[in-house]
This record gives sequence, structure tokens and C-alpha cells, in this order.
Amino acid sequence: MLKSRETPMPSSAPSKQGLRLLISSRDAGALQHLQSISQRIPSLQVNTRLVSNGHTDPLYGLEQMPDFLLLRVSHLWREELAALLQHPVQDRPPLLVCGPLDEREGMRLAMQAGARDFLPEPVVAEELLAALGRMVMETRSSSSSGGKLVAVMNAKGGSGATLLACNLAHQLSARGGNTLLLDLDLQFGSVAHYLDVLPTHSHVEVLQQIDEMDSVALRGFCTHFSPTLHVLGGRENELCLPLDVRLEQLEALLQLARSTYDWVVVDLPRQIDHLTGTVLEQADRVYIVVQQSLSHLKDASRLARILRDELGVRGEHLQVVVNRYNKAAPISLRDIGASLRCTELQKLPNDFAVVSQSQNTGIPLELQAPRAPITLALRELSQELIGNQTDSGQGLFKRALSRFLGGVNHA
Repeated sequence: MLKSRETPMPSSAPSKQGLRLLISSRDAGALQHLQSISQRIPSLQVNTRLVSNGHTDPLYGLEQMPDFLLLRVSHLWREELAALLQHPVQDRPPLLVCGPLDEREGMRLAMQAGARDFLPEPVVAEELLAALGRMVMETRSSSSSGGKLVAVMNAKGGSGATLLACNLAHQLSARGGNTLLLDLDLQFGSVAHYLDVLPTHSHVEVLQQIDEMDSVALRGFCTHFSPTLHVLGGRENELCLPLDVRLEQLEALLQLARSTYDWVVVDLPRQIDHLTGTVLEQADRVYIVVQQSLSHLKDASRLARILRDELGVRGEHLQVVVNRYNKAAPISLRDIGASLRCTELQKLPNDFAVVSQSQNTGIPLELQAPRAPITLALRELSQELIGNQTDSGQGLFKRALSRFLGGVNHA
């Protein structure tokens, strides 16, 4: 039988203590240590559960789910994390994990269970407080009317991610509200060319001044394609390296952008690093753009596996877009779906001449060729996105990304 010790959890807490944290552990000393640190955050109501035997599910038998779960895993970490996976995704509270966890297998399982972060032992008070603070901020932000973040990435170079990002942003700006198109290809970004705009400021300038910026300043630094579509990217002849951008700056920019715009569409370079990882972590939707060839399929399979298994991007946030779709191609939709473990694929038809004219003139397809098949497909895609606005569950955490990248730290 499960034995637990919990501090009382009143059914109605004061508004300033409206967020409930449950700390679960089989180690009484660790439980007390984590509780003493967590109680320093006045906006949290901290409850503890000391599990001495019985069930391995830290949520077993709870009448009311907490807002957050801090799980100190034991030598039964496989069973404890597997038990959490048995709960429906929508019923799992945001999760922090600490304890004797196997670095590779354990972190992958923790991410699949929805962990936001892993804290190595001995747990440092500042790291735990920072992690809890981020979770509180994320919860409050998601409950507000923040904009949605959409990330677009090529499975293989030249698949059409920039085409999709630019035209999707234009479609959303016309139907979904004010939109920011952010080009994060720091060295070879081409968003400005696709929309025939000449940036007077760059994303580097914005990132360097982000701590002093508000929504008015951000809009002023962007290039305006239209009143509802703003563009932020690099300028010609300006070299920027990923090392020049600190993670805190990018996180602050994304937070400000989401509070300023209804939609933020990010054109990502085809690479996995700390910058793309930060965007993928926060994205409400991730589009992988692929074409119908064996080389594209191999790269797309590898990318999808990395996003799901290594970085913890949840399957419902991942969407595959087949560009230049040809029904007679040797690689069929069934082949792509099976290889990428994706049952629903979006298709963009092969309108090469129309797309080339749009790119050469810098005019979005909706304005250049509103009745073209590819335009109709893009319109349908944007309408599907607008009609399925769901809160993001951030399943990727930075320590997992750091381990995946071999311990590199760009902070």
C-alpha cells in the first residue's frame, strides 16, 4: 500500500499562492532539502509526498493534480517515469526531474514524460529556483493571450522551408492577425529577398538591445512588408555567428515577440544548436519540409528522430510538409508517413514556374497567383493552423540539448 506524507493542500488557495507544486521522493532527506528551497518562491504552494513503498506513480491517488511536479527519482527511475507516461499528455503537470538518473536513457525517458529540466545532484538552490521561476512564468504566459510561435525547418537543403515560412507568415498576417517573420539563418538568410524588403535594422541589433526594448521599439526595428506583416532578419554584408548571440537574448526576443504579435513565424537554418533548440523548445508548431526523394527521406527521418527522441519535441506539435508533391514520384506519401511516423502529411504541389516568379519578384503567392494550386494549398495550411491554436507543451530542456551537442555551452 502506498504510504505518503503530504502537507495539506487546501481546495481554495489565496490568489498569490494559486500555483501548487508537488514534490515527490522516496528519500526523506532529499524531500526536505527540495522543499526548503522551493518554499522561497512566494507564489508557490509547496506540497510533499514521501513514498515509502507500493506504487511507483508519483501522481497515484491524487484527488487534485498539482500545477507542477518536482520528481526526485530513485533507483526505480525507469518505473517512475514509465508510470507518468501512462497518464494522458493533457493530464501530466509540468515536470522537473532530479536524482540518480541515467544520463542517456533516463533523460530521453524524462523528456518523453514531459520534463522541462533535469537538475543534477547535489541540487543547487539557484538552479532549482531558476527552473521553478521559468515554469511559473511559462504557465502565466500560456494563460494569457500570447502569440503563437511557428518554426519551419528544411529536412534537406533547398526543400522549401523559406518559401513556406514567408508565404505562411503572409497568409497568417492576412487572416490570423499581426505577424512577425523572424529569419534565424544568421549567415545566409533570404527572407528579405523573398518579400523584396530592405532591412534598415538587423536581428543582431535587436538582440543586443533586447533588455531595453518594449513592443513599440520592436515594431520600430522591424521592416514592414505590410501593416500586419513585419520582418526581422539580417542585413546584406553583415556577418553574424551563432556564438555572437546569447541564449538569454533570444529567449527575451521570443517572449517579447509573442507578447507583441499574434503570430511569430521563424525560418530556422538546417542545423541543431542551442539557438534552434531554443526555438524548437517553445514552438507551438514545427514544420519539417521534405521532398520526394530517397536522400530527402533519409535526412527527414533522421531529423524527425532527433526532434522527437533526443530533444523531446512532442509529436502533436510536429507537422511534415511535402513540397513539390508529385503523385507519380517513386517515393510515395505512404513511404514518407511510415518512415517519419507521421499519419497526416501536408502537400504543396509542384508549381515551379509560379514559385519562381514569386521569388524573383518578391511578391507572396497569395498576391502573385491567388488561384494557383500551391497558393490554395498554402491557404488551406494556414487555415488549419489558425483553427487549431493549442497551447505549447515544452518538452525540450536545455541540459538535454547540451548533452546532445556534446556539452557545448553558448551562454
